[in-house]
Amino acid sequence: MRIMNKKLLYFLLVIGLTVVGMWIGRYYMSPKEIIEAQKVDPIPYPAEGKISIISVYDNYYINPNLTTSWGFGCIIRTSTKNILFDTGGDSAILLSNMEKMDIDPKDMNIVVISHIHGDHVGGLNGFLKRNGDIKVYIPSSFPNSIREKIKSYGAEYQDVKGTIQISNNVYTTGEMGIGIKEQSLIINTKKGVVVITGCAHPGVTNIVRKSKELLHEEVYLVLGGFHLSGASDSKLKSIIKDFRKLGVQKVAPSHCSGNRC
Repeated sequence: MRIMNKKLLYFLLVIGLTVVGMWIGRYYMSPKEIIEAQKVDPIPYPAEGKISIISVYDNYYINPNLTTSWGFGCIIRTSTKNILFDTGGDSAILLSNMEKMDIDPKDMNIVVISHIHGDHVGGLNGFLKRNGDIKVYIPSSFPNSIREKIKSYGAEYQDVKGTIQISNNVYTTGEMGIGIKEQSLIINTKKGVVVITGCAHPGVTNIVRKSKELLHEEVYLVLGGFHLSGASDSKLKSIIKDFRKLGVQKVAPSHCSGNRC
């Protein structure tokens, strides 16, 4: 019995020292090791005909190395263009997250802003300071002050009223909604239509329905803010039912969609 107790004590001691060693190693890393630990693997460019969608700003947990904050922003990488869709609410956070993902703001070719709210357009000025050689697609309902600000950085703006093509197989729905005017992105892929929403103020079902009607293709993925935080069970069930009718295969709700969504 004493021999067994000694063996058990020895085993626990070894485990304890190992854990302590790991703890010390975790909190006493060299500056170089800390920097390396915070790095995120670079996002590869997609092959011909493929796309990558990279979340760079969200209030939901994305990656332990990235900063979360209320707002939304993502990058759509195609084989020919890099599109920044919305800029979050804080340019410092946006640019920091992009840097940690090894994404250079100057590599962006197009910016699309979904709507006027600060958590989607707030990072635009800071971004344009880093890349003013770019075209910004904004809803035509935007105030002139934003147009003047865009031009002050040397960038070009494009007012969007109706549906237009902004790149190969990439379209905007055009302004939708009665109160808050908002545009969403539509991407035609081999797997079907991908719909990216900023906040879905016009109604996420309405956006998906219009996207499907415009391209006459099945909807593969709906991603972004669905504006369903605090929505009732009946509301959520109704949207699920509508999505099924529309043939939506996958969803990736974020930002203002709510935890239950």
